[in-house]
Amino acid sequence: MLLIVGTIRLPAANLEAARPFMKKMVEASLAEDGCIEYNYAEDVIEPGLIHVQELWSDQTAFDRHVATAHLAEWRAAGAQLGIGDRKLRMYEVGASRPL
Repeated sequence: MLLIVGTIRLPAANLEAARPFMKKMVEASLAEDGCIEYNYAEDVIEPGLIHVQELWSDQTAFDRHVATAHLAEWRAAGAQLGIGDRKLRMYEVGASRPL
């Protein structure tokens, strides 16, 4: 499995305009084969800081995701919304278990 975690930033004034794009991205990604989790979460302290968490079954599923139209749309919208300072990391993980 591949775990992607990190943050992106956007001007806090653009957060409301970004919500529909983020919602569409999450919903479309979750519908993809191999997407186990896909989440965006607003930071409770820093306005405009968005936490990202993705879990993919394997590299093939993630590679298909990168080629989707909804990701291209999200990137285009992100440029208009001032999204930047992407700090994302990918980890290969084994089995998970509840804590």
